[in-house]
Amino acid sequence: YFRQKSLKSGKKMMLSKTCDYGIRASLYIATQTERTFVPVREISQQLGISFHFLTKILQILTRKNILTSYRGPNGGVGFALPPENISLKDVIVAIDGTAIFEQCILGLNQCSDENPCPLHNEWKKIKTQMEQLFGNTTLASLAENMASGGFRITNLAE
Repeated sequence: YFRQKSLKSGKKMMLSKTCDYGIRASLYIATQTERTFVPVREISQQLGISFHFLTKILQILTRKNILTSYRGPNGGVGFALPPENISLKDVIVAIDGTAIFEQCILGLNQCSDENPCPLHNEWKKIKTQMEQLFGNTTLASLAENMASGGFRITNLAE
């Protein structure tokens, strides 16, 4: 089964909405270099993500040792490791698992070199490229790109 979720616009996503929000929240935290912990309510407001849904996502990332949390007046969430050591793949696998890097694009079971679907050879190359891209891209490098300007992690107003 290949995970795809529909958006309001009818577009398809390869990552779940939970994973999408987890990546965006992680990137937001990575841009807050002057703080160790960022309040969850702030992240929710800045990214336009439901507070309760975001809390559940951040709990997943905390259980998977990507984030750590701190309660109290200066509390919030921060990274369990330096963002230079956290790849996009780490976040994706923590939330969605490894299916995006393993599953058949047509959703067939037992799709392999021995029992390929019509897109197997091409999809195998793309999966490898995606895994390398996500594995080699750190939250810190993306935060640096965002700081240089012109990139966004929120939807445009409709």
